[in-house]
Amino acid sequence: MLAYIVRRLLYALPILIGVNLITFALFFVVNTPDDMARMQLGVKRVTPEAIAKWKAERGYDKPLFINGSAAGVGVLTDTIFFDKSARMFAGDFGRAEDGRDIAREIRTRMGPSLAIALPTFVLGLLVTVSFALLLTFFRASYLDFWGVVLCVAMMSISGLFYIIGGQYLISKIWKLVPISGYGGGLDAWKFLILPMAIGVISGIGSSARWYRTIFIEEISRDYVRTARAKGLSEVTVLFRHVLRNAMIPILTGVVVVIPLLFMGSLLTESFFGIPGLGSYTIDAINAQDFAVVRAMVFIGSVLYIVGLILTDISYTFVDPRIRFN
Repeated sequence: MLAYIVRRLLYALPILIGVNLITFALFFVVNTPDDMARMQLGVKRVTPEAIAKWKAERGYDKPLFINGSAAGVGVLTDTIFFDKSARMFAGDFGRAEDGRDIAREIRTRMGPSLAIALPTFVLGLLVTVSFALLLTFFRASYLDFWGVVLCVAMMSISGLFYIIGGQYLISKIWKLVPISGYGGGLDAWKFLILPMAIGVISGIGSSARWYRTIFIEEISRDYVRTARAKGLSEVTVLFRHVLRNAMIPILTGVVVVIPLLFMGSLLTESFFGIPGLGSYTIDAINAQDFAVVRAMVFIGSVLYIVGLILTDISYTFVDPRIRFN
């Protein structure tokens, strides 16, 4: 197992380097350092001298990838790519265009993002799996039919509808919770309960329908017929056999959510005014702050790779036949 984890970590290194290179290249294809300077300084009445000064102060006056005028390793290290991207592998995210330390902002904003994402993830998983098991138990019945219809209807509705509709109904009409904002301490639940509820409800349609498909496929296998022949009840068959054998595809789907647990939801945090990493990323995109966008893409890549490794390890707990050498 240890050798497998080490190999996976070594495989992840070129992937992270590739993601870094692609992100860096794409950003500077769209926005050159001169464009960034004009946006920060203001398009009107900006002078070439002001642009040159802005670039020099922030390290954008160097070549992008290769510095032909430098000697030795400076050919690669005395470049914008090394200063702005390569140092992230050592945990140095640098500073945003407004001068604030990115690592400090990430540590500060991680708490609100986790406060929303973790409960939403856990409750959503419990609700969707339970609903899918209920539909499977009553398969080929009217409850199953209308449950699938409900899932298709819910997954066909945009997430923005749930957010705006929830804010209008719960906050504006019923005035049960604040419409937006965030407060620390014990009062935080008032600002978090509506985003959490909307996150759970908006994910029921697609997730429950997918889990139901997995359970229906499992329940037709030979081992289920054998369990029934031994006299086990349908509930026991579902929870002790079908659910356990369906854990591998469920765990695989969970991997996609892991980066969001730390990086937050872009739409939810923006609409509800939550000072988390999701809103931080949106603000950086609007301001064309490459330093912050680059850092968030890098962190998301690292979390996704870590999630894949953890998922592979978790396979060994739900299926003893799986072994990694």
